[in-house]
Amino acid sequence: MDQRTELRATSSVADQVSGEVIAQINAERLADEALKLGAQDSAFLKSLSEMARVRDFVNKPEHILGSGNTKHGEIAEQVEVAVRRAREVLASAEPTATFDDVGRLAPEDYRIADLDVQSKFINGSNQTLDHVLKHMKKYEGFGGDGSYYHIPKDQHAQIMDVLGGKTDGLSEKTIRAIREKVSQIEHDTGKNFQDAVKPSVSKYSEVQLGKVHDTLDQHEGDLEKQNKALKDNIQDEHQASISEGLKAAGTAAVVGAAVGFTTRAWKKYLEGKNIFKGDYSAEDWKDVGGAAFKGGVGGLFAGSAIYALTNCAEMSAPFAGAFVSAAKGVASLVADYHAGKITIEALIDNGLFVCSDAAIVGLCTAAGQTLIPIPVLGAVLGSMAGKFLSTFLAGQMRDVQIRLEAKRKEFLTTLGVEYQKLVADIESSFARLGDLTRAAFDISRNEALVECSVSLARAYGVADGAILRTESELDGFMGFK
Repeated sequence: MDQRTELRATSSVADQVSGEVIAQINAERLADEALKLGAQDSAFLKSLSEMARVRDFVNKPEHILGSGNTKHGEIAEQVEVAVRRAREVLASAEPTATFDDVGRLAPEDYRIADLDVQSKFINGSNQTLDHVLKHMKKYEGFGGDGSYYHIPKDQHAQIMDVLGGKTDGLSEKTIRAIREKVSQIEHDTGKNFQDAVKPSVSKYSEVQLGKVHDTLDQHEGDLEKQNKALKDNIQDEHQASISEGLKAAGTAAVVGAAVGFTTRAWKKYLEGKNIFKGDYSAEDWKDVGGAAFKGGVGGLFAGSAIYALTNCAEMSAPFAGAFVSAAKGVASLVADYHAGKITIEALIDNGLFVCSDAAIVGLCTAAGQTLIPIPVLGAVLGSMAGKFLSTFLAGQMRDVQIRLEAKRKEFLTTLGVEYQKLVADIESSFARLGDLTRAAFDISRNEALVECSVSLARAYGVADGAILRTESELDGFMGFK
């Protein structure tokens, strides 16, 4: 077995192992995505259960404090706590709003993040501020450190507009009263108004008995939209990525280097040289080191291609690994043909053999439960191998493609309709790859990986003269020239 044949066989093994490693990388990403999507669905159901509690509350108005005109005050409290808890639960956070350990007639109505909160929902911004001041007078110190007030968010917005000079639709008397009361609140609490009095999640009109069910519907609709956005983010975060692709390529490079090293070391062992007994000369170490290096470079290219094929073309990992091996093998045969080392007949025969691995794996993946009789199996595989080989040679060797198409037709004429349809189905799936095959093995694109390896070598202090930058330099190092 010459060195090129040995390298092709070694590369095929490394590519299959890399395919399984990359399949595991993909599987781990998808498993993590499924786990997080499931957790998000669970969080959404919990958020809806928080909303269900407030629905139960408003469905029993006879148990709500106050007259028909004032029940909205306690409804506002229940909506506030439920909506805040639902939002936090949806975001997988611990809910901070609670009625726990709060008496029904206590100075505070509920607690948020360990702070006491009093809710004031009165008709009109000026009147709401009146009630805030009355509460502060009754409960001295409330509104200072450790506590604050909630008022309707539309009223809070109006008050902030007044403080900012926007007073449309308000009388001078009302404007003056609002400013005076805000000033008094700031004086008594020692805080800015925005810290002492904060907006509720609800407007005044939204918590009235005749409106609150629509309000809850709106909040649940918002929760559903937020949940969808969170799930979309999870899916986006678990898409195939450049960083993971680089990880896959790096892993494949390690696999390729290890297989190359081990294969060459085993060959030398069969020749009577034991690496563990100090039998290696400097040339032997250079030989196994070169095999490891070339295996690593090949693994780097193969890993990036396999990652692209499994994630962009939805190939199975075994098929992608075999496919990549076939593509690399054909590229090597084409190089040998152009160098005058093999004839066009040898290129076709060897190319079909190289592609048969991918054809077998592709057939096993696509055939499913279809039983293919042994007499026609060779024709099916021959047709598929010819299709792959023709694709790899697209745009390079038109004469070879014509001869391959003729061979394919010979194969197909020996098949029945059922098996011709099977081949057509497999080729149809294969056609989905489009230009991805050429892109994955485009030298100009893969040069970036070589540049990265050169930069890495320099970072580790490798002498500039010892760094291999081109395939020509690599072939010289390996003794192919």
